[in-house]
Amino acid sequence: QVHLEESGGGLVQAGVSLRLSCVASGPTSSEYTLGWFRQAPGKKRELVAAVSRSGGTTYYPDSVEGRFTISRDNAKSTVYLQIHNLKPEDTAVYYCAADDIAPGPSTWYDYWGQGTQVVVSS
Repeated sequence: QVHLEESGGGLVQAGVSLRLSCVASGPTSSEYTLGWFRQAPGKKRELVAAVSRSGGTTYYPDSVEGRFTISRDNAKSTVYLQIHNLKPEDTAVYYCAADDIAPGPSTWYDYWGQGTQVVVSS
C-alpha cells in the first residue's frame, strides 16, 4: 500500500518553471515506479513522465516536448516533476501515481494521489 500526496501547484505565468513534489509514504514506496499524470479540463488524463524505483530510468512521452524532468529522492520518499517554460496549455490537475511496472507508456497505475492544480496564465 502506498499513499501519495502532491504539492507545489498554483497560479503561475507562462514562461516560468515550476517544480511539483509528491511524497510517497508506505513501507514499500521505494519499490514502485512513480509517474506523473495530468488532466486538463475536458481532456483525458495523460502520462507525462515516469521514473524507475532507483531513479535510473525515466520515460517521457513525445508530447511533453522535452520540457518536463522527473526525479526521485528515495531518502525523502519524494518524486519531483520540474516543468520548464510553462505554457497555458499546461494548465491541468497534476497527479502522482505508483505501480510495480517498468517506466513506459502504460497508464495502468494502482495507486494515485489527489492531485495538485496548476494554472498557467498568458
